[in-house]
Amino acid sequence: MPRHCLALDLKDDATAIAEYKRYHVKIWPEVKQSLFDAGIEDMEIYLLGTRMFMIMDVSDSFSLEAKAAADAVNQKVQEWETIMHRFQKQLPQSKADQWWVPMERVFTLAEQ
Repeated sequence: MPRHCLALDLKDDATAIAEYKRYHVKIWPEVKQSLFDAGIEDMEIYLLGTRMFMIMDVSDSFSLEAKAAADAVNQKVQEWETIMHRFQKQLPQSKADQWWVPMERVFTLAEQ
């Protein structure tokens, strides 16, 4: 199963971070469905200070580009993203319209 790992920062504001975490206790059903529809089989987000790390296990047909295109025309996903961007801070490596940035895998035990 393919895996994508991405990083993003949250703004350094304890109240905002707590609110961001509250939103993720139970994400909106339309957002959840958009993840499944795109071929995301499982997703986890971890937080250390303000740095977030996302792991997505996806189907063989999953495409980051296709997911972005579908999200762009999904009103509820756009509403969710607008709210989330209030809490998020783009990484220095981000492109102008990029929030989550793919990470480079540098080690895997299975290949040792």
